[in-house]
Amino acid sequence: MGRIIVIMGAPGAGKGTQSRLLSEKYGYPQISTGDILREMSQAETSLGQELREILASGNLVSDKILAEVILERTSRADCIAGYILDGFPRTLNQAELLEQLANQQGHTVILVRVTVHKNTLLKRLTGRRLCPVCGEIYNIHFKPPLQEGTCDFDGAELTQRTDDNEEKVETRLQAYVESTTPLFDYYGRSGRLVVVDGERSVEEIFNDLRNLLPDMFAIEA
Repeated sequence: MGRIIVIMGAPGAGKGTQSRLLSEKYGYPQISTGDILREMSQAETSLGQELREILASGNLVSDKILAEVILERTSRADCIAGYILDGFPRTLNQAELLEQLANQQGHTVILVRVTVHKNTLLKRLTGRRLCPVCGEIYNIHFKPPLQEGTCDFDGAELTQRTDDNEEKVETRLQAYVESTTPLFDYYGRSGRLVVVDGERSVEEIFNDLRNLLPDMFAIEA
């Protein structure tokens, strides 16, 4: 039986980094809902056309379409042994759809929750600065540039994303808490919830995941 590992964490928790590391280390594909939607919207199919219209309008993709998209992607050969999901499920209804899909594929779903204190998340997100030239990412609290406001590599003036201001970050974090708390209860009741402390280094968190998911990662890549 394969494994579906769902990596979940608040904005700024580092779940995308851990998903990528696990994928690179063990060969399980990292599946990001956002990436899939963008990819499939380019296809000349009825679903692709529908996705293009939804994305262009700015509306949310329905649970039904998301389920179709996830089913199509996870039916490919690289997902036979299992896969890592980043960005799905986000609601209880989506979790139930994933359970149905897992049963069809003969997989077991495990939810990994990366926890980080709110104050740390605020600093990670509001302190983030980007170089528009080389793409280097800084943080005024944890990884400041040598010269304030200037990229170390090309001298370009650093910028801040419009949604990284404190008000918008607070809104994003609150929305995350409201939507995900039922999911943690759902997977916790069935003993399929793994919690890791995201306050530590990337390497420490990754080592924790390797130790907590031994049945999935029994063979070193």
